[in-house]
Amino acid sequence: MTRDVINSQEIDHLVAGLHQVARNLWWTWNQDAQELFQALSPRAWQTMYHNAVAVLKEVSDYELRVRLQDRSLAKKARKVLEEFQRYMSREHVWARVHAPELLTRPVAYFCAEFGFHETLPIAAGGLGVLAADHAKSASDLGISFVGITLFYREGYFQQAIGPDGWQTEYYNLLKPENLPMELVVDNNGHPIVGSVEIGFSQVYFHAWRVNVGRSVIYLLDADRPENEQRYRDLTLHVYGGDSTTRIMQEMLLGIGGVRLLRALGIHPAVFHINEGHPAFAMLELVREHLASGLEWDHAIEATRDKCIFTTHTPVEAGHDRFPPDLVEFAMHRYKSGFPVGFHQILGLGRVNPQDSNEPFCMTVLALKLSRAANAVSELHGKVTRKMWWALYPDTPEDKVPIGYITNGVHLLGWMKGPVRRFWYNRLQEYFQTHPAEAKARFGSNLDIESGGCWDLLVNTREFWELLADPEFISDEELWAFHYNLKREMIEFIRRRLFQQHQKRYGEYIQFEELLDPDTLTIGFGRRFAAYKRPALVFSRLDKIIELVKDPKHPIQFVFAGKAHPRDDEGKRLVQYIVNLSQRSELRKHLVFVENYDIHVCRHMVAGCDVWLNNPRRPLEASGTSGMKAACNGVLNLSIMDGWWREAYDGLNGFAIGPDLHPPNIEEQDRVDAENLYNVLTQEVIPCYYTRDQKGIPREWIKRMRRAFVTIAPRFNTWRMVQEYTLRYYLRR
Repeated sequence: MTRDVINSQEIDHLVAGLHQVARNLWWTWNQDAQELFQALSPRAWQTMYHNAVAVLKEVSDYELRVRLQDRSLAKKARKVLEEFQRYMSREHVWARVHAPELLTRPVAYFCAEFGFHETLPIAAGGLGVLAADHAKSASDLGISFVGITLFYREGYFQQAIGPDGWQTEYYNLLKPENLPMELVVDNNGHPIVGSVEIGFSQVYFHAWRVNVGRSVIYLLDADRPENEQRYRDLTLHVYGGDSTTRIMQEMLLGIGGVRLLRALGIHPAVFHINEGHPAFAMLELVREHLASGLEWDHAIEATRDKCIFTTHTPVEAGHDRFPPDLVEFAMHRYKSGFPVGFHQILGLGRVNPQDSNEPFCMTVLALKLSRAANAVSELHGKVTRKMWWALYPDTPEDKVPIGYITNGVHLLGWMKGPVRRFWYNRLQEYFQTHPAEAKARFGSNLDIESGGCWDLLVNTREFWELLADPEFISDEELWAFHYNLKREMIEFIRRRLFQQHQKRYGEYIQFEELLDPDTLTIGFGRRFAAYKRPALVFSRLDKIIELVKDPKHPIQFVFAGKAHPRDDEGKRLVQYIVNLSQRSELRKHLVFVENYDIHVCRHMVAGCDVWLNNPRRPLEASGTSGMKAACNGVLNLSIMDGWWREAYDGLNGFAIGPDLHPPNIEEQDRVDAENLYNVLTQEVIPCYYTRDQKGIPREWIKRMRRAFVTIAPRFNTWRMVQEYTLRYYLRR
């Protein structure tokens, strides 16, 4: 019997729907959608950075329509579209109960970078990834959310390692037509164009819209024919150029961002300034209030009433400071909009407004113009209050009005694809075989079959307690699951190194000999900066070599990370690790993966056994990479700094030293190196290699289960965004 073909009307619906989904980054945390786009063109998916838009450009509409006559593919497409529509139209969201005022009036979130996915590489690191995870969870929770950043048309740099191990940088041009973004236009289809007075010029910009579930991010772009080339290049690179470029970028971001919102008719309930870079947005709000007739002091108060500020760094160099003459040059035309002396404007960015020699600090500007401010972990809050106590000289240091909300991660976004699929399948079985128990545990309003409640499930403590239950998954199954992820990572790294470095590495080693799945694997992936101490574990190199070559209990290392283009000290650290991996006795047991990005990170935080983090305390404001590792079953080995100081309970990972540190840097490095070696040899290695008669490391798996229960349900951006909403966004 011949079955009826799928009618053209439904094909039209599926084709249009897939194009809509491809241009919404919701697919980056939906496994069904990713598998569907991958199935359309596995090669394009692999070579084009897992870009759904690029896949649909590779597959013509005619081909797509023909292939959707395959009932199996059409069924998958239909399921994805149903999940997407269910997600986008969900009414029973957290915000409807807890923050109904934010259902319609958005949070305007300004940040210099957003790191959504490898498809759109416009972030330098952790700040951008945190901002993107914030946007994703705001969407999940039903909070109206509008992000503002810049479109860096060459993105953050691509890293290449030379024959001597030295990092060099190169850039790739990003083409908007191949990315999940669309030009912001008016009702007539014309680009909406705004402008900002910068220096002696009027700098024009248009904007791109990125859909992130229900959240919207606008990317300002100065690459317009009206602008001189130097102004067109303001949106060329992330944090590009010198101080002059930096302050002009920040004026475009902050002032231009507010003006774009006004042009779009968007009136935020609150302006959230994430780090000091976008703080000119607050100055633009002051200018608006002055233009409306308010006096200076009232304009300041009206601005404070609308703004909150988050600071992310306890490192002095991380706070932008500009010489007064540079600020005056950059604001030459803009300052004419203020009916006050320029010294008053400069005073907003100074601890001491009367000191004409004090630089203009963006963090000071943000603190002075916000109704509330916060750090990103408990210890960072303490450090930040001390750092900025001079702004509140009549207040005891512990009463300085800077709170803290500890960072988190978007769990679905950081659970690697096979992890999502594995747990999803297990949950389906559980709901089918234990319906009464599942209902009692999760409630009756979750429909696991539809896939529409997956984001709700993974953010509950009950979900992670189930994963930690040996009755739900045995030690043997959990260990097999981890081994599968480890094998995937190792094979990914071997392919990556072969592709990137075959000419240089070929004479030294065979790639198939790199890394051993049976060996304890320690991962380190982050920006290479001196205070993060990537080389600390090799301080006692002779001892580490002994551990690496131990015939019964060996260890191995996977390192990745970029140094800032102008950070020669960071580049020397990269060079040191690279040379160790090539020309020392650690060869074959230590690898350095070039061009660290979200894709590389996703593999590493899922496939390593241990995630290493050893910054100089207290310079790690929070950190989030270890949170990503924990939700994939990888144990943390970390200094008691940032978020780990709050998370560690003695059973859910490993601590490097106690909850304190010597005040002297040299002594701290010496003590921490000693503590790191001791915890490796006395706790980590014995725990990993202690096996029962079946070869299962029972105590290690107990720690994995403990990490599931104590870390993932707490250190996620659902909890984080809820805290921001209840403590700072709402005025109650």
